Amino acid sequence: MRILKLAVLALILMTSGISSANAQRFAYVDTEYILQHIPEYLSAQKQLDDLSVTWQEEIDNRFTEIENLYQAYQREQVLLSEEMRKQREDEIIQKELETKEYQRLKFGYEGDLFQEKIRLIQPIQERVARAIREIATEQALDLILDKGGEIVFLYANPRLDRSDEVITKLGYQPDPSIGQNRNN
Repeated sequence: MRILKLAVLALILMTSGISSANAQRFAYVDTEYILQHIPEYLSAQKQLDDLSVTWQEEIDNRFTEIENLYQAYQREQVLLSEEMRKQREDEIIQKELETKEYQRLKFGYEGDLFQEKIRLIQPIQERVARAIREIATEQALDLILDKGGEIVFLYANPRLDRSDEVITKLGYQPDPSIGQNRNN
């Protein structure tokens, strides 16, 4: 996948030099490097790390308790009546289900950690994106790439957008109400 993205980037850069009359201006940024210079980001990241450690310790303690209950059950199983065995098994299963649900609520997709990350990090990322757009506008740049991780388009001049042409070529009609803010 990374090779494909690099090939696409190389193609873009090669085609940008074909016609000097239509020369596009490109730039790149390293968002990881930028974020490391923002104290609010570092503080937010520390808060997220602390929350993650706290919640993981809670989950680990719950699983340890479940393991202890299971081991006690294994030792006492032969002494228990069928009804008591079933009751203890149900108790262990219920605690394990509750712990897994708690883990999902804290760390799962759109869980508490995810929500906290959005609350703390997203405003910072939006500020960075706004600054990138402003620089692109001030310097008349057509395209800004992020070298911080995978190649990501952080800003692309809407003049270079050929999405509607692709939609038409595929036999569909572009709908202006879809993605009205996609070039921001």
